[in-house]
Amino acid sequence: MIRSVTENPMALGALILAQGACAGIFLFDVVLDGGELQGLWPIDWHFAVEAAAVAGLIAGIAFEIRVLLRLLARKAHLEHQVSMAASALHDVIEAHFRDWSLTASEVDVAWFTVKGLSIAEIARLRGSAEGTVKSHLNAIYRKAGVANRGELLSLLIEDLMAGPVPPPAPTAAA
Repeated sequence: MIRSVTENPMALGALILAQGACAGIFLFDVVLDGGELQGLWPIDWHFAVEAAAVAGLIAGIAFEIRVLLRLLARKAHLEHQVSMAASALHDVIEAHFRDWSLTASEVDVAWFTVKGLSIAEIARLRGSAEGTVKSHLNAIYRKAGVANRGELLSLLIEDLMAGPVPPPAPTAAA
């Protein structure tokens, strides 16, 4: 249910509108029933139950609106964080490519490699021979100081995983 709400908040909005319409009808009925009562004491139990049901329905609608707004805000926050992480990953990879002094063709092949494409797919996309792609990959691996695609990916991700170095823990003598 939560997944469908975040993917399609209009569905929950439509449900809230339907509940609001029902609450309006029930509230109108309660107001009419209340006008027919001659006095407030003794309380008509039918009227009291209807009034409590309407109050509960209205409270439920208010709660649903609040939950929907929080879910939408959370979704926007998470999407922003994912965008920032993707940007950081891109920046780290670009910095490595610059540090390794890759040529434009090598950068192109390296990006396709990082994205997980095979040598044949890279060759087809670039309009070059598989041997040319292999040659570029060998140059990339040599410049990066790695032996294969797995080591290249590990090296690229390592900077993101390392994070800041924590300060040393205080010793008992200090």
